[in-house]
Amino acid sequence: MRIRPLKAAAHALAAVALAALGTTSLAAATAEAQPAPDAAHYGVKPLAHRTGQLAPAAASADTLQVGSSASQGVVSPNPKVYLVFWGSQWSSDPAGVATDMQSLFKGLYGGKDTWGTILDQYCEGVAKGTVTCGTKGIHVNHPSSSPLGGVWFDKSAAAPGSATAAQIASEAGKAAAHFGNTTQAPNLNAQYVVLSPTGTHPDGFPNSGFCAWHDYTTTAYGKLAYTNLPYIPDSGAGACTTFTDGRLLSGIESTETHEYAETVTDFWPSIGWNGGGGEIGDACVQLDAYVPLSTGTFDLQGLWSNSADKCVTHG
Repeated sequence: MRIRPLKAAAHALAAVALAALGTTSLAAATAEAQPAPDAAHYGVKPLAHRTGQLAPAAASADTLQVGSSASQGVVSPNPKVYLVFWGSQWSSDPAGVATDMQSLFKGLYGGKDTWGTILDQYCEGVAKGTVTCGTKGIHVNHPSSSPLGGVWFDKSAAAPGSATAAQIASEAGKAAAHFGNTTQAPNLNAQYVVLSPTGTHPDGFPNSGFCAWHDYTTTAYGKLAYTNLPYIPDSGAGACTTFTDGRLLSGIESTETHEYAETVTDFWPSIGWNGGGGEIGDACVQLDAYVPLSTGTFDLQGLWSNSADKCVTHG
């Protein structure tokens, strides 16, 4: 996994190297997850305004390779996204994040979505070091219907003002129970996006050097892929995106599509697809595009394509 940075920080620098994968565990369904001592999260992107211009491509230096021959946990063949709006504070949503995130995933499928087809070339169940799947292995399938598996406003209590990584992982475990995903089978495709409310600072955001990150946790329901997604509009327009046009939701859209794609292609980090520039989104943080979907137009971050040998915004 890689952290998506807001600014240079020790946390981000540790993630730039492909660190040993860290796991967390839940002793029981509702027990709090505890990260391994050397845990490093994944998915890095800077906070500051960007030029909107893609830096010269390193081309083959950024080619992604599969990190394991495993047939589970490398990719998510049939992605399902569960949006978890954590905390009673979601009675306030000044930027309209909840509606926006639901609209994004309701439209991220089918022929209208050419961005998501970038992911189809990646697979699992092939030899470690593979760079081209061809017809081999189990490929990521482009969704024929919305990948949004469920939405939960968990208002049972206030979300912590400064949630730890362990608390975020624990919330993902609670979400799996809420959605009835209580065995490993459904969790081979489920990713739990834990969205913290406005005014909170999950894992030190925005001073920990990231826009968001993804990871996995080991629970009574098997391994769960999850994302720590802060309330990025709190940082203002232009945060976590290349665009400087003042659109407040661009940063969280760009960030979440970065994390979504990285989770799909490196499901249980870091046995999935990585390269010289990191995961599928890491090499392409300088590229954003406004992409029309059936549910609106969204800021989708560019992704690395092995077949094109560059960052692209459509398959």
